[in-house]
Amino acid sequence: MTNDETDRLGLLVHDVARLIRRRFEAKASGSGLSAAQWRLLVRVAKEPGIAQARLAELLEIEPISVSRLVDRMEEGGWIERRPDANDRRVRLIFPTGKSNDAYGKVKSMAGEVYEAALAGLSPEARKATIDGLKAIISNLSDGEASSGCAGSGEKAA
Repeated sequence: MTNDETDRLGLLVHDVARLIRRRFEAKASGSGLSAAQWRLLVRVAKEPGIAQARLAELLEIEPISVSRLVDRMEEGGWIERRPDANDRRVRLIFPTGKSNDAYGKVKSMAGEVYEAALAGLSPEARKATIDGLKAIISNLSDGEASSGCAGSGEKAA
């Protein structure tokens, strides 16, 4: 890669993430859930019983903001909180039937967005793109716990 291409890597990755997020939000706009609520719903669907503090880490938002988000989603019947049997200070978040149904729809919408994003790339180029992004994540993760999308082979919404 030339220096010009290397210098643009961050901007390109940021622009791709922004455009994918925008396209997904447009598709999901009729659901009644905000983008933040969709992200939380996906995390809870992938990790039922996740601690509220861990959600804050994964979503990269303040714990108080996650608490408010969880409050709204619990009121809407999307998730439920349960106490942790081992630590009464910890609240675990579980999906409801309503959110499990929505998760199936969100996976389908995400698949449509990803197909649009990868349109025109050969199967080899698609694999190289995904493999390259996984390698970048691995290179930069510094031992952090995986966010669930880098090595699972599953589409992340």
